Amino acid sequence: MLTPPRTVVRRDGGLYALERALQRRGFRHVAGADEAGRGACAGPLVAAAAVLPEGRRGEIEGLADSKLLTPASRERVYAEVVARALAYAVVVVPAEEVDTRGLHVCNLAAMRRALASLTTRPEYVLTDGFGVDGLDVPGLAVWKGDRVAACVAAASVLAKVTRDRIMVELDGRHPGYGFAEHKGYITAEHTEALRERGPCVEHRFSYVNVAAVAGREGTPPRARRPLGVAAPEPMERSGRTGGTVGVALGEQPRPPAPVGEDVVMEGGVR
Repeated sequence: MLTPPRTVVRRDGGLYALERALQRRGFRHVAGADEAGRGACAGPLVAAAAVLPEGRRGEIEGLADSKLLTPASRERVYAEVVARALAYAVVVVPAEEVDTRGLHVCNLAAMRRALASLTTRPEYVLTDGFGVDGLDVPGLAVWKGDRVAACVAAASVLAKVTRDRIMVELDGRHPGYGFAEHKGYITAEHTEALRERGPCVEHRFSYVNVAAVAGREGTPPRARRPLGVAAPEPMERSGRTGGTVGVALGEQPRPPAPVGEDVVMEGGVR
């Protein structure tokens, strides 16, 4: 039995090299998935998925890992992704769900839901850092995928911009914490506001710093949110080509599966 030839994609091949290699192997629609808000102690976790067109139409000027872009650049790239993507989807998981089910469980479930919501069915899936079980198509977890694969970078921008906009809205609902500036991440200003005001319903009580100011650090992480302190339903988000919003369902976590300096696919499937 003949072994399929190996496909080696060097990381210095550019942001589109991995998708182009997959497309040459017959996987026309390659989806990327990523999240925003894992490290924040307040606000939702947001996951997104995107399928970019083949060829030059799928090449978006300035596309990169959302963390490397300025806010203005992210907004511009976001608009281009929405306009050009064959399909995209965004899933919002509120802070209460993160507390109840756990961050990693919610992260994987949200990425799965975003991928399942795409109106163009992907033939191959690339994810940033963590593999996603339960998909009916082959996939590859790529270490720092948002800096390696264009579709993952596109998903990164969709998730980051969506979450930043939500945090600006939450700043109006819960003034005094500075959500519009730090977006729920741990900064000196945010820490001081937590000490002065205590946590609000949008904080993640399963996080040590929030539990400490709430006086619940001795409680197991998934039981730290006090009774009656429930985050509101997620705000509606929709997209022209399949955008969605929802609360992720629980699942068993899976550890990250980083790859080496080069991405290696055996017979086009990994």
